[in-house]
Amino acid sequence: MAKFSTRLDEAVSKFSAICIGIDPSESELDNWELPDSAAGAREYGLRIIDSAQDRLGIIKPQVGFFERFGSLGYQTLEEIIREAKDAGLIVIADAKRGDIGSTMLGYASAWFGDDSPLRSDALTVSGYLGPESLRETLHYAQDVQGGLFILAATSNPEAAQLQQALIGGKTVAANVIDAAKEIGQGEMGVVIGATQDLKAFGIGHITERDIEIPILAPGFGAQGARLEDLKEIFGASSHRIIASMSRELTKNGPEQLGLMIDKAKAKL
Repeated sequence: MAKFSTRLDEAVSKFSAICIGIDPSESELDNWELPDSAAGAREYGLRIIDSAQDRLGIIKPQVGFFERFGSLGYQTLEEIIREAKDAGLIVIADAKRGDIGSTMLGYASAWFGDDSPLRSDALTVSGYLGPESLRETLHYAQDVQGGLFILAATSNPEAAQLQQALIGGKTVAANVIDAAKEIGQGEMGVVIGATQDLKAFGIGHITERDIEIPILAPGFGAQGARLEDLKEIFGASSHRIIASMSRELTKNGPEQLGLMIDKAKAKL
């Protein structure tokens, strides 16, 4: 199997930069007239996979929306991951794990273990216990041709207080990008919200020079960023973008999902 960054590039080249989120929140399930249960989340996820197959190359299940159903939720997530892989989709597990030592290796074995039913292609991680704490996790991922996306400049309003703080004359966000490039050697991307002011986060330079690593960019669609503005937002790094969308695609229900995906792709 090719390394993660190669497979990611191939998926974007073949299908587009759009990554569809699988976020079975109570409101999403209600919108699709599904029960707020693990069974509802299963139906929701499988329908998204069915519509995404042969249209998109990447899905991103939000782990928290499955965890809320306990063990049944995890069984559902395992099935969603398995079905997505069988459909040829790259799976980015949005779990935002971040710890140190043996605890982090426990997470790594859960999401990248050879025999783990949760095994995914990539995992979102938090480096706020120190980016170096993720080095072993990345090695674990690379053993199975997987990758990581580390939080850098996230799309939530509270992000600025921490991520714009200065360390050694650079913002936390800028330091995270530097660490991802040094540690990851191309297999660790960063999460940068499409709705954020990149200059305010001290990372405006990525619009002028290629960042050289993948960017998972939430914020497109319902959160306000427009796909047709992707190149303007990210400039020289725009070809590195994985544009994460969920509600904008799913809002009209399962029957319209394929059409909504096709319309979104036409904007790129």
